[in-house]
Amino acid sequence: MTTILETFNKSERLCSKKIISGLFDSGFVFYSALFKVVWEKSPVPLPAPAQVAFSVSKKGFRLAVTRNLIKRRMREAYRKNKMILYEHLAEANIQIAMVVILKGNKVPDYLTIEKSIIEIINKLVFLTGQKLVDGSLK
Repeated sequence: MTTILETFNKSERLCSKKIISGLFDSGFVFYSALFKVVWEKSPVPLPAPAQVAFSVSKKGFRLAVTRNLIKRRMREAYRKNKMILYEHLAEANIQIAMVVILKGNKVPDYLTIEKSIIEIINKLVFLTGQKLVDGSLK
């Protein structure tokens, strides 16, 4: 088993317009307390086990400063808690692409975001074929 650093590199960011449009056309959708998640197994090889993009609606948050604050919090929570997902995807030899979209129009605090990101990661592990032994990621 390889060690996974708590970093969020360029290779882990979903930037491909082709993959993103494919996600919204044929991807699977589920919801958590704060987020809508659109995901699918990647048809093309990716440089990381999972590539992710984070989105916050301009309609709900007019100021770019506020949108960027929320996206920073989302990325940080994902960065700290992605290890279980990456280990599972490496064992199953699966690569996924996903977009995480904030629902709602109030600025959530970091702990709320982190709890919801952990919920998303657990759901993705379950949906890609592994049952959780215990519910925590810490």
